[in-house]
Amino acid sequence: MIRVFLVLLAFASAAPAQDFNARATVDAIRIDGEELVIAISQPVPWRVFVEAEPWRLVLDTSEVDWATVDPATTTTDAEWRAGRIRAGWSRLMIELPGPMRIERAWMQTDAGTSINVMLAEGAGDTGPLNPRTWDAAPPTEVPTTTRPRQTGDRPLVVALDPGHGGIDPGAERGGLTEAALMLRFARELSDVLRRRGHDVVLTRGGDDFVGLRGRSSIARTGGADLMISLHADAVEGGGAEGATVYTLSPGNDSQLAAEIAQRHARDDLLLGVGDVEQGDEIARILVELARAETAPRAGKLADALVTGLNGAGIRLHKRPRLGGKFTVLKAPDIPSVLLELGFMSNPTDLANLSSIDWRSRMAVAIADGIEAWAVADAADALRLRQ
Repeated sequence: MIRVFLVLLAFASAAPAQDFNARATVDAIRIDGEELVIAISQPVPWRVFVEAEPWRLVLDTSEVDWATVDPATTTTDAEWRAGRIRAGWSRLMIELPGPMRIERAWMQTDAGTSINVMLAEGAGDTGPLNPRTWDAAPPTEVPTTTRPRQTGDRPLVVALDPGHGGIDPGAERGGLTEAALMLRFARELSDVLRRRGHDVVLTRGGDDFVGLRGRSSIARTGGADLMISLHADAVEGGGAEGATVYTLSPGNDSQLAAEIAQRHARDDLLLGVGDVEQGDEIARILVELARAETAPRAGKLADALVTGLNGAGIRLHKRPRLGGKFTVLKAPDIPSVLLELGFMSNPTDLANLSSIDWRSRMAVAIADGIEAWAVADAADALRLRQ
C-alpha cells in the first residue's frame, strides 16, 4: 500500500479570535516523501475526490488566496494547479502516478486544524464532482435559436474571451500571468468598442475558470455576432513574436499552431472539462451545415483583423494568419477567431503587453478591423437575401 497524506494546516492567529469572514491564505505547498502539506491561515469547508484518465487528486475548498504561496516553500515534483474556479470556491489538483483511491479522509481539529487524505494504489470510486454546476461540458449545440445575422442596422454584439483564468493562469513570465493580462486588455478593448456604440459580452469578468466550450455558450447566450478569444502564450525557445490570428481548421497550419492548440486542450482536460464530441448524427449534420456558412465569415474576420493591425503598425508574426484545431473556435453559428496579441516568451512582446500606449493602439486597431469586417459582412448578408 502506498500512503499519501494531504494535510491542510490552519495555523491559529495570535489574536484571541480569528476572523473567519476573511478569505483564508495559503502559505506553503510541501511534499515530503509520501506526505503533502498545505499550510493555510484558517479552517475552510472542503471536499476531496479522485478523477481518472488522467488520474488526479482534487481538493475543493471555499475560496482561498493561492497568490500568497511562496515558491521557495513549494517542494513537489508532481504537476499541480491551484486557484479560483468560480466565485466562492477554490480548487487544488495534483496529478497522480496512476490509479489510486481514497482510503480515508478526515478533518483534524486538535493542535491546529487539518484535512487529511490517505490514498492507496488501485482504482476505487472516481468521477467528476457532482454536481459540477459551474462548467459541465454541454452536449453538442445545434444552432436553432441563434440571433439573426447582422446587416448593419443595429449595434454589433462582440464577445471578447480573455483566455485562461482562475485555476488556469496560462503563460507566466516575470510575475505576470496571461490570464490577468488578457482580462485587463479585454476590459480596455471593451471600453473602446462601447464608446463606438457596440455591445460587448465578456466570457469572464474576473479571475474565474471557464472551460473552452463554456466560453462559446456564454457568447451565444449573449447574442454575439462574433467572438474574439484573446491570448498571449509562451513557447519554448522564445523565438515566436508578434500578433497572430487563428481560425478553426481540421489540422494545424504550423508547429506553433499545433503546440498552442494542444496546450489549450490539455488545460481543459487536466481540469476535467475536456473537449468531448457528443450528439447524434442529425445534430452533427446540422452543426456542419452551420459551420459551412460561418467558417468563411470567420476567415474574413481574421483577414480584417490582420489588415487593421498591420495598418496600425502593430508588429505581426511572420505568418500572421493561421489555422488550428482550437476547441474555443468550434461554435458552429458564431464567427470566431483566436488572437495572439504577442508572446510572453518574447521580451519585446511582453513589454508591449505591459504598455498602456501599445495596448491602446492594439485596441483601436482591433476595433477598426471589427468594423471593417462588419460592413463587408452586412453587405454579403444583404446580397444573399436578394
